[in-house]
Amino acid sequence: MHEYIEEHTTTTTTSITYESIQVDRFYERGGKKILLHDEVYGQIWLPVLEDVPLSTHPLELLKEENDRMISYDKYGSINAMTGIDISVYNDVYDWEAVKADGIDFVMMRVGYRTYGGGQIKADTAFHKNYKAAKEAGLLVGAYFFSQAITIEEAVDEAIFTARQLEGLELDFPVAYDWEIIYHDEDGARTDNVPVDVLTDCCLAFCQHIEAYGYQPMIYQNKRTTLHKLDLPRLQDYPFWLAEYGDGPTYIYDYDMWQYSCTGTVKGINGAVDLNLSFYDYSKEDAPPVIRPAKPSTETTTE
Repeated sequence: MHEYIEEHTTTTTTSITYESIQVDRFYERGGKKILLHDEVYGQIWLPVLEDVPLSTHPLELLKEENDRMISYDKYGSINAMTGIDISVYNDVYDWEAVKADGIDFVMMRVGYRTYGGGQIKADTAFHKNYKAAKEAGLLVGAYFFSQAITIEEAVDEAIFTARQLEGLELDFPVAYDWEIIYHDEDGARTDNVPVDVLTDCCLAFCQHIEAYGYQPMIYQNKRTTLHKLDLPRLQDYPFWLAEYGDGPTYIYDYDMWQYSCTGTVKGINGAVDLNLSFYDYSKEDAPPVIRPAKPSTETTTE
């Protein structure tokens, strides 16, 4: 998600210069290590975490069809639902057209914390989008864009999220979307958050969201996940991976995959994030998705 356009309120926080790390889409499992090819630092070796499950989604079963990624199982059935994630910055003008264009679910931003001043604010389009999407028959989940730097702030974000969701029925999880802001020369309040604190923030948010009766989820991109999260501590919660391209190179398991930020969907002006969910969270115990493959449009002659 690209929430870096949030309001930046100036504070007296220390400015930290971050060196942007560009990681390409190739890495392999070599024994007990992961090899990352980094444009700044060259080769980086990371140990494989033995207590974190490896990916269960074979790349060879991912296919691009009509500018959308489709995931199949080994029997040829479709095993993922297609979704989008949106905020006030997305211009959705026809939710029925969105549904008709093959979208099953939508993750909506319920609120955010500003990366400069750290204020919590509501997404002004959330309730309007929620009502319209539900009326169109879409499954709805939510996410909060976090810039928390303490456990207490993560708890405040969870409480705020629950209040915004009060009285609303969700079909999909409530995701915790904590992000590093790389583009701002003044620095962001989250620039120097250590691994243990970020992991504690994830746990605090998820535990409180769960206590409010919602299914929590952690959203993160591959780079931040590998460098900034203590993954063994987060195994109790579904993981929503952000890695753009035609197949994740992320070695560990994930439950949802955000694969594009330039998707096109009927009923939406401009680009939108596209996702696959391998589990149907609208059903009890969130079973894996299994759907018949779409019939081929090819014609044959005898």
